[in-house]
Parts: sequence; C-alpha cells; structure tokens
Amino acid sequence: MTETAAMPQDKDPMDTIPPKPDTMRLVKRLIRQYLKPYMGTLGLAFFFMMIAAAMTAGIAQMMQPVLDGVLNVDSQGTMIWSVAAALFGTFFLRGISTYLHVILMNKIGQNIVADIQTALFAKFMNLDLAFFHANPSGQLISRVVNDVNVMRIAVSDALTGLGKSSLTLLFLTGVMFYQDWKLSLAAFIIFPFAAIFVALLGKRLRRVSGSIQDEMAGLSDLLSQIFQGIRQVKAYGMEDYERDRAGKAIKKVKNLNMKSVRTGNLSTPVNEILVGIVLFGVIGYGGTQVANGEMTGGQLGAFLAAFIMAYEPMKKLAKLNNTLQTGLGAAERVFALMDRDITINDPATPATLSETKPDIVFESVGFCYPEGDGKALDGVSFTAQSGQVLALVGPSGGGKSTIINLIPRFYDADEGAIKINGQDIKNVSMASLRSHIALVSQDITIFDDTVSNNIRYSKPEATQEEIERAARMAYAHDFISTMPDGYETRLGEDGVRLSGGQKQRISIARAVLRDAPILLLDEATSALDNESEHAVQQALEELQHGRTTIVIAHRLSTVQNADNIIVLDKGQIVEQGKHEDLLALGGVYAQMYQVGLS
Repeated sequence: MTETAAMPQDKDPMDTIPPKPDTMRLVKRLIRQYLKPYMGTLGLAFFFMMIAAAMTAGIAQMMQPVLDGVLNVDSQGTMIWSVAAALFGTFFLRGISTYLHVILMNKIGQNIVADIQTALFAKFMNLDLAFFHANPSGQLISRVVNDVNVMRIAVSDALTGLGKSSLTLLFLTGVMFYQDWKLSLAAFIIFPFAAIFVALLGKRLRRVSGSIQDEMAGLSDLLSQIFQGIRQVKAYGMEDYERDRAGKAIKKVKNLNMKSVRTGNLSTPVNEILVGIVLFGVIGYGGTQVANGEMTGGQLGAFLAAFIMAYEPMKKLAKLNNTLQTGLGAAERVFALMDRDITINDPATPATLSETKPDIVFESVGFCYPEGDGKALDGVSFTAQSGQVLALVGPSGGGKSTIINLIPRFYDADEGAIKINGQDIKNVSMASLRSHIALVSQDITIFDDTVSNNIRYSKPEATQEEIERAARMAYAHDFISTMPDGYETRLGEDGVRLSGGQKQRISIARAVLRDAPILLLDEATSALDNESEHAVQQALEELQHGRTTIVIAHRLSTVQNADNIIVLDKGQIVEQGKHEDLLALGGVYAQMYQVGLS
C-alpha cells in the first residue's frame, strides 16, 4: 500500500454512468430477470397471504354477532362459545398463513439477492482492467453488498406489502360495503388525496436513496483504503486525520439516513389526520343511524372494526411506494454496472491459440490509457523470439509495463497489432491466450488462504507434489517448511505473515507451476535481498529455458545476459540490442548503466 492509497476520493467515478430509467421499466426488468424464476413460490406465498387477509376480514365481520348477538341477547347461551371458537380458529389460521407467506417471501428475496450478486460479480470479472483502475474496490464491494440488499428490500418487502395489504384491504372493504355501502364510499374519499401525496414523497425519496447509496459506497471505499494503508497511517501519525475524515463520511451517511426517515414518514401524520376526519364523520353519521334504528350497533361496530383494521394495510400501501423507490434508487446503480459495455471481448468465432514455441511480434503498436495524457506507446515494433529473453528497460513512464499489460489483453492496443506466431491476439480466445502466459508482477497479490492454495492459484488442478516442486524451484520451500502448519499455513490478508521477499517467491512459485510457454516478469526480483535474489535469479533462468520471456528490470545487472534489450523512453523505442552493443552506443542505456554502478 503506498502513501497515496489513503488519499480521499472526491467523486465516485460510477456516479456518472447512466441514464435514469423510469420506474415501470426498472420494475419490469426486476420481475422479468430475477422474479420470474420464482413465480411458483410467489404464487404459493400469495395463496397464504389471501388466507391471512380473509381471516382478518373475518375477524371484523364477527364483531357484528359479538355485539348484536352475544353481548345483547344470549350472553349466557352457547353462542358465546361458538363465536369464541370461531374467533380462535380465525386467529390460528391467520397466524399460520402469515408465518408461511413471510418465510416464502424471504426465501424469494434471498434468492434474488444471491442471483443479482452472482450476476454482478460475474460482470465485474468480465470487465477490463481500466474499469478496476477507475473504480476503487470499496465502491465495487458496496454495489455488490449494500445496493443489492436494498434491492432485495424493494422486491421482497414491496411484493409482500402489495400482496398482503391489497388483499387485506380488499376483503375488509368487502365487509364495509356489506355493512353500509354509502358509508363506505364516504370513508374512501381520502384515498385520492393520500395517493397524490405518497407519489410526491416517493419521487423525493428515490433521490435521497441514490445519495445514501453514493455516500455508503464512499464510506466503504474510504474505510477499505485506511485499513489497507494502516502501516502508513501509523508510521506518519495520521490516526487523528483519518479519524476525522472517517467521522465526516459517517456523519454524511447519518444525515442522509435521517433525511430519508423524515421524508419517508411524512405520510404518517397526513394519513392520521385524514383518517381522523373520516372516523369523525363515520361515528357521527353511523351513531345517528343507530339512534334512528336504521342500523344496529353490531353493524356499526363491524363497520368501524373493518375500517380501523383496514387502516393498517392502507398505511403499509402508502409506505410501499417509499420502499419501492428506495430500492429502485439502488437498482439504477446496480443495473448501470450490469449494462456497462465490455470493451475487451472474444471475437465472434475465436481461434484457439496452441503454441509451444511462440514468437511475440509488436507491429507499430500505439496505446493511450483512458485517463492518460498522451500516448503510453507510440509506434512500437519489435519481436520477442521463441526461447529467448527480451528485456525492457528505460526511465519510469517509458511504456514497459504497458507492453506487459497488452500481451494478455488486460488492455487492447489502439493502433497496430500484436501477433503470436502470426495470429493477431484479438482473434484468439482470451482463455487460450492467457493459458499460454505466466506473469510475475511487482504488484504481488497474496490471498488469505493456505500456502498451497496461493501457489495452486495458477493451476487449480495441481497436486501437492507439483506445488512443492514449484516452491523448491522458487527457493520458497525452506521458509514454508518452517511455518506453523507448513503448506497448510494461512497467510492472512495480503500475506501479512510474509516478508516482501517471501511474497515474491510465492508469486514466482505460481509462475513456475503454470508452466506456460510465455513468461512475463515485471520486476520479479525487486523485493528480494541479495542472497534471495541470486537464488531466485537462478531459478528464473532455469524457468526461462525454452520459453519466450519478456523481462522488465530497473536493475540492469539482472538483464545483462538477455538475448535482446529494448530501451524505452516516452512510449518509443530509442535503443535496441545486446548489453555490450548498447554500452558501446554511449546513449540512454549506457547512462543508466553508469548511474546504476555509481
């Protein structure tokens, strides 16, 4: 982790990805792509929702015989027990059916989360290296974890609310109309006003939701950077600075969440006032009807029970749009990534590369990084002969690592062509191309896994014997053997249990195990001490036999025996030849060599 890794991110690069789709298009896409496979389970869940809703309406309807029959006429008779038993059965059925539909809906929700997370991660794996350079890992993790979970709430909770609340409201409305249709029409006069208000709130809430997800992603990225750079943080005494920076990010998230709560719950006081007005009218009118003998007390009681019980699903339906809009705000961000174009693809009918002695030819290759200034490579032409070692040297920023990145198609050249034994690498499948390549980079990645699995990463089917042979060739076997559990020792996040040189030797063991005909070495011995470097250099020289090897090195002493040395400066080849020939030229290479000796 470098000192710059913990610097703040002023802007989420993914915030600019997208045209905002409308609500219906997003909902249709969610249903078509992710809900459709679970329609059978959804239908079963709705069946139990219907039972629960019917039982709720049954409770309201039973208020009439309770008030008119049991309490007024037959308080000592058998009707008391029959009505009580009916009420118990109703509550029992409602409880069981509610439990079942909640379980089923949560199963659907969790399946949808897993499906979207799997699809999103698969999409990430197919995107080019430039995407990962532009978008910090914390931002991407937030998309996969936070945004998708918010989508689950939108799909699962919204469907549950829509199903159960709508059905409950429908059955209770039936009870109300059965008791008095005129009173029912008057009671539902509040609906249009409530619906308009809820729609306005939903639009505002969707904007707030998008902002919350942005800030959550930023917070996740910031924390990830700080934790990864904790050594630098402590070395430079920046704990208070990072504490303050994280505190500000946390406060932003808190303030936006409070704004969401305030916005989302504005419907509550409005609905309470509207319902209060309706109850005032219902009780006043209904009481008059009872006093005039036009309605029984039981009928009014059943009507009031149905209306009061209908108020809960009405509130849930009012908040349903808020839940949906919050989830759709996250869905916009997820789908924007899912729809991102993959710039480096296999051709429609890819050829299969199958070469044991590959020549690599660069023909007038030009390349610019997406956010770079000027060309990283400008008209570069050379040939890396099969079985030979080609060394790339030159000042920083000259284009050495760019050449290494273009060969496995981490990026595609903007101009010219890169060919292996006459085949343009853009015309062959990436799987077959990369199966021909072993890479040892100065950016070493060690996974929080065992030593064996870290080495096996380059060849998943490798046996333990092959792994140990590769480790011996990389001069890693001795230090691995001294570890607590040997090859089964877990190495911790980013190989925290290893020294820099040990990490590099694990990385070299991977390349040895890969046994590929093309070997790319990007500062492969940069982290080693002199003794280890000498040993590993011997291993690498043995590994290079019969392979096409391209080596980047800043220490020219490591490439003096290369078959060909290319000197790069500002994206162009300025010198080329063997070590002695380049020294005789007295140019850039000779100057670099003299500086290295001094």
